[in-house]
Amino acid sequence: MNTLPAPLLAKISWRLLPFLLLMYIMAFLDRANVGFAKQAFQADTGLSDAAFAFGAGVFFVGYALLEVPSNLILHRVGARLWMCRIMVSWGLISAAMVFAHNETSFYLLRFLLGVAEAGFFPGVILYLTYWFPQAVRGKAMGFFYFGAPLAFIFGSPLSGLLLEMDGFAGIHGWQWLFAVEGLMATAVGIWAYWYLDNRPADAKWLSADEREQIQTLLDAEDQHKTSHGRSLLNVLCQPSVLYLCLVYLLIQASVYGVVFYLPTQVGDLLGTKVGLMVGLVSAIPWICALFAAWWIPGYSDRTGERRRTACLTLLMAAAGIACSVTFTNPLLGMLALCFAASGFIAVQPVFWTFPSSYLAGSAAAAGIALINSFGALGGFIAPVIKHWAEGAFHSPAAGLYLLSATTVLAALLVLGIHSPGRTASNTPATV
Repeated sequence: MNTLPAPLLAKISWRLLPFLLLMYIMAFLDRANVGFAKQAFQADTGLSDAAFAFGAGVFFVGYALLEVPSNLILHRVGARLWMCRIMVSWGLISAAMVFAHNETSFYLLRFLLGVAEAGFFPGVILYLTYWFPQAVRGKAMGFFYFGAPLAFIFGSPLSGLLLEMDGFAGIHGWQWLFAVEGLMATAVGIWAYWYLDNRPADAKWLSADEREQIQTLLDAEDQHKTSHGRSLLNVLCQPSVLYLCLVYLLIQASVYGVVFYLPTQVGDLLGTKVGLMVGLVSAIPWICALFAAWWIPGYSDRTGERRRTACLTLLMAAAGIACSVTFTNPLLGMLALCFAASGFIAVQPVFWTFPSSYLAGSAAAAGIALINSFGALGGFIAPVIKHWAEGAFHSPAAGLYLLSATTVLAALLVLGIHSPGRTASNTPATV
């Protein structure tokens, strides 16, 4: 048997996934709220579009630099302590954005926010490999990915409401946004220290038989993974890992090219400024993404068609990105954004089944972190190339057309990955 009994899987899932989901909601909210603050922040500080694009992207430079060492530390000291450190530090730095009154302070705080948050996402992906066998990992990761759409479903109206508190107690709306959402992340980080267990062996809510059952299956899967007996450098430099780095960079470029500018884009479609109404409407694409993040990874687990599923999902995202700036009709534009958000959210849990299928231990910690680091670079590149394309082609649509093309390229490259499919625990993924 290559998976766990359904009651035990349900027990693990209900214990861990809702809390990990909450953590991801906080992470994505603190990462993307700069998009909501954009108009008001620029109006109050005088920041240019180019400066904002660079500041939005510089987060990912700090994030990428510390991904690998952060994940190796998590593997060594455990998720309980390290996740607490990550969330508390990034929450406090995010709250400190209230003091960003010029380009220098904006750049510095965004960079430090990336440094603080480094290791969170790959840490969770690694953490899931400690608890879920390969056969059901896609669905588990899909549930975790609910965090991104939920962050926007609930966070978009919240961010819009906080912006409309402009002037309350003599504080700007964008300052309220950063302070409240940053302190929320800090509170969840403190909670994580008391809630998370590092490994199944530490889980007092499992019986001794259940702990042994989980560990026996996961140890058996690890024996078939290619990372054993190889140096960390050799693992990180193998072509399959580097290939996945490139694919994920392109995926994340499409994600953040849309995420950072979605509120502004929705405001333009509606003909109004970013506020509560834009926040409510901006939540619609993420409701669609929520359903996609559940159904598509589950489908890939059931069929084993991971490559084909990922490719078609990315093509759907590319079409949505391109059509979102092609259509001027608000209804059609929102429909296109629904396809875009559904595609680039749902493809990611499918993608992460590839590296986790053949990396184990410290190699998994480092490999997953390296791949995510390249994804972070995609987040840095996206706003910069979007701004460049709009200027170079003298068209506000050029940037998203370019990002649509890079998403198509990612879809084609996915087909170059040999998916482990149903026999994931026995067959390493290769290029």
